[in-house]
Amino acid sequence: MAEAASAPAPSRAVIGDSEFDRDTAVVRRSPGVYDIDLSAGWTILGAVNGGYLLAVLGRALGDALPHPDPFSISAHYLTASRPGKAVIRTETVRTGRTLSTGQASLFQYDDEGNEVERIRVLASYGDLASLPDDVRTTAAPPAIPPLEECFGPADGPDPLKGTSAIASRLMLGLDPSTLGWALGRPSGKGEMRAWFGLADGRDADPLSLLLAVDALPPTAFEMGLKGWVPTVELTTHVRHRPAPGPLRVSITTRNLAGGFLEEDAEVWDSEDRLVAQSRQLARVRLA
Repeated sequence: MAEAASAPAPSRAVIGDSEFDRDTAVVRRSPGVYDIDLSAGWTILGAVNGGYLLAVLGRALGDALPHPDPFSISAHYLTASRPGKAVIRTETVRTGRTLSTGQASLFQYDDEGNEVERIRVLASYGDLASLPDDVRTTAAPPAIPPLEECFGPADGPDPLKGTSAIASRLMLGLDPSTLGWALGRPSGKGEMRAWFGLADGRDADPLSLLLAVDALPPTAFEMGLKGWVPTVELTTHVRHRPAPGPLRVSITTRNLAGGFLEEDAEVWDSEDRLVAQSRQLARVRLA
């Protein structure tokens, strides 16, 4: 025990020098055009996670537009992205004093060498540091047990029965009250809550909030459904630059109909501020 107590604490990654930063880094080929090698480390069953893709495109737009921070970004997922080389093409739609608007698309090549558009986004960017600090809200942080009373992906079965490489890159502490699906007793409620962070200790920033809204297990699991739940459309609003420390993420679904459901997410920081909100439309396979 004495040796363990005297051992140096593991170093924490910092914003700008972490696995997330390296794996979302884009290389400018020409004005508005960027290259990236999509990492296999952010995949679920071989498909690249939608939140990671949103952060990649968000980084490219942050370079192309005159404002630094995503305020609102809407993405349509057209075809499943795979690890490997991709190109991002951006276009500046409008620039103003407070907000600038741009669009971006990510392309890869299929097995026949044809260029395929994977995802297209339209986004408004601004400067979060310039916002007034008044808050008038009826929203409240989700009630989640302390992190040490929550459970991570390694504590239960894999509901997708396959490789989810992204799980090892995240710090997830799932609320036990939303984990009935892992015990074969789903509650029937469309709810998922968790503590969230990056496994290397990097604190959150506006770009990683784009990952956070799409990184928890789907609410469909707690509704008694299994299998992959691909995103069709995802809109995220970034409301504040997050304070250091773990985030709390709450996701709810009120309506599943015709094989599609919505997921409404809220992300709260360590100072009890609502730092991001999102809504996505996702497709589910019904028995």
